[in-house]
Amino acid sequence: MEKENKINKNELFLALISSLASTCWMQLGKVPNPITNKIEQDLENAQVTIEMLRVLKEKTQGNLTPEEERFIVTIISDLELNFADEVKKQHN
Repeated sequence: MEKENKINKNELFLALISSLASTCWMQLGKVPNPITNKIEQDLENAQVTIEMLRVLKEKTQGNLTPEEERFIVTIISDLELNFADEVKKQHN
């Protein structure tokens, strides 16, 4: 039973990270809002969501599996690069 709970916790953690990432992709204007089906960019909130992911990574340091660590690092990196690209587009 204990192993089953651990698997569920790992899956829940990955789902949480995925959920935040999906929200951020929407905020970056990369995917449509599922409710309105429109592209709606909100870079200010995208930046907050990226910071939330950074805090989660920091607060869980030493408690993640190698897979979870790679997953969160990759997602944060991808989001940061896309955020920087969108900010650059606005200043051109």
